[in-house]
Amino acid sequence: MKKIFATACLFGTISVLPALALDLSSVGQKAKPAGDSVMFQNNETENENSVVRQPQPEAAPKPQKLFPGAVRIVAVVNGEILTTEDLENRVNAFVMNTRIPVNEQTQNMIVQRTLQAAIDEKLKLQDAEKNGIVITDKDIDQSVRFFETSNKIPQGQLKQILQENGVSYQVFLQQMKSDLAWIRVIRKLSMAEGELTQKEIEEAQVEADRDLSTAKYMVSEILIKHKNAQNLEGLVANLRKDPRFALYAMQFSEAPSSSKGGSLGWINKERLITPLKNALGKLKPGEVSDPVKVGQDYYILKLDKIFDPKRDKAETPTQENIKKFLEERRMEEIAASHLQELRQAAIIEVRM
Repeated sequence: MKKIFATACLFGTISVLPALALDLSSVGQKAKPAGDSVMFQNNETENENSVVRQPQPEAAPKPQKLFPGAVRIVAVVNGEILTTEDLENRVNAFVMNTRIPVNEQTQNMIVQRTLQAAIDEKLKLQDAEKNGIVITDKDIDQSVRFFETSNKIPQGQLKQILQENGVSYQVFLQQMKSDLAWIRVIRKLSMAEGELTQKEIEEAQVEADRDLSTAKYMVSEILIKHKNAQNLEGLVANLRKDPRFALYAMQFSEAPSSSKGGSLGWINKERLITPLKNALGKLKPGEVSDPVKVGQDYYILKLDKIFDPKRDKAETPTQENIKKFLEERRMEEIAASHLQELRQAAIIEVRM
């Protein structure tokens, strides 16, 4: 008998598309909202030092030399430059952390993902400075120590490990500084919105109770935009061999759910648009779909679990569970919205 937490459908969020179900199936873990997705039919008008661990293949890919020759500028972000050297360091950091190899199937996605992350890093640091947020050397040192401890790295050996993997220690510290600064920016914005009301919590509780009788599918997605849709069959082949679908989604998916490893939580299959509903109907739990074209873009789905209310036991989440989830979801929504605002307001020139 499977045991899950009930979900509640909450509508009226950022876009004209329905919001995702309130997924409390992972209470006790770091909850992150998947956000809105074009997958759905339009039927309706942190701890600073947290480390995400993923299962890792045994062999570590070798450092990459993707940009031979003289160092050149790849992007300018509000007057600050990013070079091929900066990007190469970040690609190597990506490979070191994820153990996803750079090959014919992944190279373009890794480079594009890494470039966007480097641009966002600049935007976050610039925004933190405007908000008067300062990350001290002591903050960085504490985070480095925590990172070493969490990853079982002997104290003082991180710099050598980074060097062996083709990653500049200064680039690593810059990424860490950006993460710390961004957390403080989002906390500041979240505090400005005030506390959740008891009414909001109680309404979510009612929806969770009502949802207990509905059949659901726990689904994960990877969205690949048309411009990056190269060798998708090869990507699917990798996903069917490598159990780390969530890690691939976090790094490559262009859907809002990427922040949650592609997880959409428990959903009603009938809310999906027809091509995706048909693809999902062919899957058994644990299976990955072929690429499904929706408009100009492509989805890859993974069916994680099926919940049948006639067979499976469901447990209603407590108000404390719901409050924690709603608070974390609000912070994630604030972060996504604020980053999008920064991107739209920025002057960004890409030279690749």
